[in-house]
Amino acid sequence: MAQRKTELQHLEGNDGQGVETSTGGATWRAVHSLQTQLRAQNSRIEELFQKVAQQQQHLEKQNLKIQTLQSKLQGLAPLQLGQIPLRPVGKKNALKMARHIHPVPNSSDKPKLPQDCHQLFLGGERQSGLFQIQPQGSSPFLVNCKMTPEGGWTVIQRRLNGSVDFHQPWEAYKSGFGDPNGEFWLGLEKVHHIIGDRGSRLAVQLLDWEGNAQSVQIPFHLGGEDTAYSLKLTGPVAGELGPATEDGLSLPFSTWDRDHDLRTDLNCAKNLSGGWWFSTCGHSNLNGKYFHSLPRQRHQRKQGIFWKTWRGRYYPLQATTMLIQPTESTTS
Repeated sequence: MAQRKTELQHLEGNDGQGVETSTGGATWRAVHSLQTQLRAQNSRIEELFQKVAQQQQHLEKQNLKIQTLQSKLQGLAPLQLGQIPLRPVGKKNALKMARHIHPVPNSSDKPKLPQDCHQLFLGGERQSGLFQIQPQGSSPFLVNCKMTPEGGWTVIQRRLNGSVDFHQPWEAYKSGFGDPNGEFWLGLEKVHHIIGDRGSRLAVQLLDWEGNAQSVQIPFHLGGEDTAYSLKLTGPVAGELGPATEDGLSLPFSTWDRDHDLRTDLNCAKNLSGGWWFSTCGHSNLNGKYFHSLPRQRHQRKQGIFWKTWRGRYYPLQATTMLIQPTESTTS
């Protein structure tokens, strides 16, 4: 724009010379017209300069306001609770406010998870299903709860259709495997945490291929991994089945890669199938191989799911469920 302004001044300074060298009126009119256009353009350029200057002033004022506000904000002291006037809140307003209040993460007021399904039942839950629990000394985990009129039971094993392979190594039986909505094994470590030092009962529910069902309840205690999760009966058995373990024995858990059974000549878990509290291999095995039909060979049938005192040693059962419940009150 400065260059155009200089050119205009140069033309204006040469007005007389242009006329003197003109050979006619036409040339003069052309020069005069060009000079008029240049003056108009110069006027517009001056207006643009003024507008730019005005915008610059406006921006400087806005920037000054922003700096002033920032200074005021930095100078404000945090409000103390005692400086805020409190007014009574009506019941309706309190209910409205409560709807918008959310618990603060990691707050000490955060509700504790139940330690087992029976504690969930005591808290008012009556619907069976999947719930989060957190026994003492354990992280939270998901369990399948079965609610009955008498209390809540934590399901620790279920066989339905053979969809899950139960011939698993020690670590799998320790941590658990399967689908809690279908076939699964909860995990020895989780069961140990749920039971703790409390008295507990184990409910075993069995179903054969003719639709007949039987059950038994066994007072028991489960040791920790240092005892190979040994299971011990602690009282009389309730039900027609009778125990599938020898009285007075504390049976450690065995898998094909951790042999803790009472046989010295073979590994019951490897010879049969699955993992279980084997004594001499012949009393029970609810984690055996699942058969959809009765195998013809006897050595195959003994690898199946069986409970010797019901349907015998060589009858593979159709379905099983194992559940636990405390017999002593849960302490917080």
